[in-house]
Amino acid sequence: MSRIGVFVCHCGENISRTVDVEQVARAAGKISGVAYACDYKYMCSDPGQNLLKKAVSEHKLDGVVVAACSPRMHEKTFRKAASAAGLNPYLCDMANIREHCSWVHEDKKLATSKASDIVKLMVERVKKGKSLAPITVPVTKRALVIGGGIAGIQAALDIADAGHQVVLVEREPSIGGHMAQLSETFPTLDCSQCIMTPKMVDVANHPNITLHTFSEVEKVEGYIGNFQVTLKHKARSVNESKCTGCGICMTKCPKKKIPNEFDQGHGLRTAIYVPFPQAVPNTPVIDRENCTMFQSGKCGVCAKVCGPGAVDYQQEDRFSVEAVGAVVVATGFKLYSIDRKPEDSPIQGYGEFGYGAIPDVIDGMTFERLASASGPTGGKILRPSDGKEPKQVVFIQCVGSRAREKGISYCSKVCCMYTAKHTMLYHHKVHDGQAYVFFMDARTPGKGYDEFWRRAVEEEEAVYIRGMVSRLYQKGEKIVVMGSDIQVGVQVEIEADLVVLATAVQAQDGADQLAQKLGISYDKYNFYSEAHAKLKPVECATAGIYLAGACQGPKDIPDTVSQASAAAAKVMTLFSKDQLERDPVVAKVNEKYCVGCLACKKVCPYGAVEEKEIRDRQGNLVKVVAYVNPGVCGGCGTCQATCPSKSVELDGYTDEQIMAMIESL
Repeated sequence: MSRIGVFVCHCGENISRTVDVEQVARAAGKISGVAYACDYKYMCSDPGQNLLKKAVSEHKLDGVVVAACSPRMHEKTFRKAASAAGLNPYLCDMANIREHCSWVHEDKKLATSKASDIVKLMVERVKKGKSLAPITVPVTKRALVIGGGIAGIQAALDIADAGHQVVLVEREPSIGGHMAQLSETFPTLDCSQCIMTPKMVDVANHPNITLHTFSEVEKVEGYIGNFQVTLKHKARSVNESKCTGCGICMTKCPKKKIPNEFDQGHGLRTAIYVPFPQAVPNTPVIDRENCTMFQSGKCGVCAKVCGPGAVDYQQEDRFSVEAVGAVVVATGFKLYSIDRKPEDSPIQGYGEFGYGAIPDVIDGMTFERLASASGPTGGKILRPSDGKEPKQVVFIQCVGSRAREKGISYCSKVCCMYTAKHTMLYHHKVHDGQAYVFFMDARTPGKGYDEFWRRAVEEEEAVYIRGMVSRLYQKGEKIVVMGSDIQVGVQVEIEADLVVLATAVQAQDGADQLAQKLGISYDKYNFYSEAHAKLKPVECATAGIYLAGACQGPKDIPDTVSQASAAAAKVMTLFSKDQLERDPVVAKVNEKYCVGCLACKKVCPYGAVEEKEIRDRQGNLVKVVAYVNPGVCGGCGTCQATCPSKSVELDGYTDEQIMAMIESL
């Protein structure tokens, strides 16, 4: 006869407001096999856990059901308490009467009845449960960091400084990301290059970091502690081991008028190039689409002038496999470009504000490059159309952001601050110029941020107009910006020389494909999803994969660096042990009944199912069956539901347990 204990939590008022928890506890006490039942206001609290431990000991309980919130919140907490009381932790289960009951129902009588039924189900499951032992797997103490922006750089340096090997992968020819493009950073107006470049050099010189630029993740296999990652190294057409970075090839290249992506297309580069002067590594790459040699077979000047003979036109993409124990995803963001709608884009609003049609309507990143000393104008604020200094500049915030009707409902978080910074940079460089800002409201949540914004308004003389722009058109050399000031209720018309759009932050191109390779979830905007918004902000639902920076959602630099260090700390925690303990809720195959159809292998999302040959004593093949690798299995149960011969069962969710739960109702 089982001796189950049932503990019903009020969860403050989260559950007790809708569910009569006393009645649920009384009903539970009458279930066959339940030896003890009670209710308590906060079961997850220290007194609540002590109550559970004491009851296990005093009533000699052999199973526990805690009726409370989602198991994702506190299952580990209660299993730890049960284990401390001498009970096998996998004989402690949770009945979710919060998310599945009190939060989704209003009728207290019906909600109480449903809560009692949920408790009854879980009691039957625990009664049929068995003691399980944790699975141990070895840990490869080597990390992969995907993305070489400030988030990836910070995470890689933190892990490497702790003494672990790191493989850093960046798909562009250089690390640095968007931060390398910035002129100055808010709220301190530090030179972005001055604080970024030393970290880039540290990455290149760190003995524990292996840097792969111009490379991408091709395939990811394995599981926490034991990932096998296939990398694709795109052909640079320059041998990195031979190149000295002298730059002669670039000075001699005859193709010199290719728009420079690093300068947002406003500067020019050659066909063989490094993205920017401080690039790491300082090894050129050949743009094959614009190189005369690749297009016509004629030229070859760069190869002729290269002393070490590093230029290699025959170089091809190659692949390598890296064994790592953890992965940090730090792929960053891109800015919303509203000039032309991409194919299949759900976003509306392209072609607004004259972007792409009027040359002096630019986005915020282009303004950064104009303000940067390493930019196309050497740090002078000049109009792209005629090179004249603009005397009136209009900044427009929330272009794309917070526009639910156009498909982007979220706030991009950094636009208010970088627009305030832009007005300051403009005022510092054009003393007789005037900056106007159209804005909905100012969002400045950060240390020193509100003071910085107020400085832009009160000391740097930027004129902020609360309202949106209704029309914008070219009139001679001027751009007429029409809008309304809703604070004073008047129409506003400004003849601007330059218009700067604070466009929305979006997920990187290909973010969804990378998520599918990694097996992590993402939201409708293709930002990656954390395991829990409050308690696990850098962890994914897939164990061993962590998030850092704007790949999770819009972030400023301080938040990005903080999250990168947090992700690195999680990796170091994982690497602190030689063996990793995993929940033993995994699938097992009954080889006697398995017919070897391998339907389970086709549906397994974790790639945990393998083929196993059964041979007799003479070595003759008897049959092939499925085998589930317990280190890889995620315990989703898909194989159990698919198996036509019913020879796969999930520990903790056996057919016997499921049938007992159904029959209890």
